[in-house]
Amino acid sequence: MISLTIIARVADGLPLAASIQEDEQSGRDLQQYQSQAKQLCRKLNAQSPDRCTLEAGDMNFHYFIAQGVCYLALCEASFPRKMAFSYLEDLHSEFYDQYGRRVPTVTRPYSFIEFDTYIQKAKKTYVDSRARRNLGSINTELQDVQRIMVANIEEVLQRGEALSALDTKASNLSSMSKKYRSDAKYLNTRSTYAKVAAVAVFFITLIIYARFWWL
Repeated sequence: MISLTIIARVADGLPLAASIQEDEQSGRDLQQYQSQAKQLCRKLNAQSPDRCTLEAGDMNFHYFIAQGVCYLALCEASFPRKMAFSYLEDLHSEFYDQYGRRVPTVTRPYSFIEFDTYIQKAKKTYVDSRARRNLGSINTELQDVQRIMVANIEEVLQRGEALSALDTKASNLSSMSKKYRSDAKYLNTRSTYAKVAAVAVFFITLIIYARFWWL
């Protein structure tokens, strides 16, 4: 289930559109999640990773950034990440077509609140079980979900650490991993060359010894 959707401008966190789906069955209070979502939008900047999943107990925040706009959705943890990001990309395509040129100039929060109509329509498509089965093979070009950064919402908000810093740490770990693999490959190559050289020296010595023995 997709409980909350917020579209915000990255430059200043200004909310542009939103949609809330109250869950009466679970009795889940969405006010806290709304507050976290708004805080998160204010923390984003141009250096933030363009796709990220933030864990919040039995719920997950997923966001996607494109053309200076953040598309954020709050989903149950069991909701497939690939489906969540497909949903966000769908919103981006429609929202940018309708309002892309006006985004930099608006000053009033929720200036495009009428976009909720499309959000509701898209949400129903992605949540419906039959539709989800049909959508299982869509968007094959979507970035591998295993490569999308995952963090904890409380840690990000309480520590006051920018998501760009988390992305930098992830990049540093990736660079260290690549350097380790490169160094390991270099050492393995040197070891192989050393073994080949040792064998070559042995055979050369044997040949020289044999020639002198028969002379």
